[in-house]
Amino acid sequence: MPAHNPFKTALAAGQPQVGLWLSMADPYLAEVSATAGFDWLLIDGEHAPNDIRSTLAALQAVAPYPGQPVVRAVHGDTALIKQLLDIGARNLLVPMVDTAEQAHALVAATRYPPQGIRGVGSAVGRVSLWSGRADYLDVADDEVCLLVQAETVTALRNLEAICAVDGVYGVFIGPADLAASMGHRGKPGHPEVQAAIEAAMRTIVASGKAAGTLTSDATLARRYLDLGCTFVAVGVDVVLYAQAARRLRGQFAGDTAASAVAPPSAAY
Repeated sequence: MPAHNPFKTALAAGQPQVGLWLSMADPYLAEVSATAGFDWLLIDGEHAPNDIRSTLAALQAVAPYPGQPVVRAVHGDTALIKQLLDIGARNLLVPMVDTAEQAHALVAATRYPPQGIRGVGSAVGRVSLWSGRADYLDVADDEVCLLVQAETVTALRNLEAICAVDGVYGVFIGPADLAASMGHRGKPGHPEVQAAIEAAMRTIVASGKAAGTLTSDATLARRYLDLGCTFVAVGVDVVLYAQAARRLRGQFAGDTAASAVAPPSAAY
């Protein structure tokens, strides 16, 4: 069968993809989120407590739905990338990429020899349907969509070179880390940070690569889409739940019935 990756195809066509961040590290909630109709769902392995098995469970949970999974690795380790690809992560987001040399190494990690250094074990992998896809090795390299995160001053200084790396299909701007790198930790909305983000997005779009980011500010999200960003995540599952739970409790702030319930007795 030919190489098939709807998310990669959409990025190549310049079709805006609105996504949701999955940080709850729970496949049940991942499936709930998949029913909402987002174009892509980020399974986070960097700042969420996901490992290979929980990432696999999330991939399985969202597989029946149209929203395409993107997996963020904790870092760009070659062996980890091999594992993520083998369990079926076709779209990879790798954090903290500061140089073109790093980007080249990541591309090599996602490709089989002789073009790269990915270990060949697809016969026992979910990605090949356990050898059900007889021609998987012929199309595997083309199916991978590698996205890298530029989130430091150094990365922005090297952004044109990173964008020029063949095999990098998109560059994601990480607002929180970039703000910290610029001396505005905890303030991604600072004017200097926002100016740097917008300039970076223009550079990425001009290079012909897909630009992406994450923001829970709807106005900013629309601004980034207007600038030509192709993949923008507009919320985080665990944050949405926390906000909703606190808002619900706040509706009963004057109700002390719950606190009046006596705790279980410690006497046995």
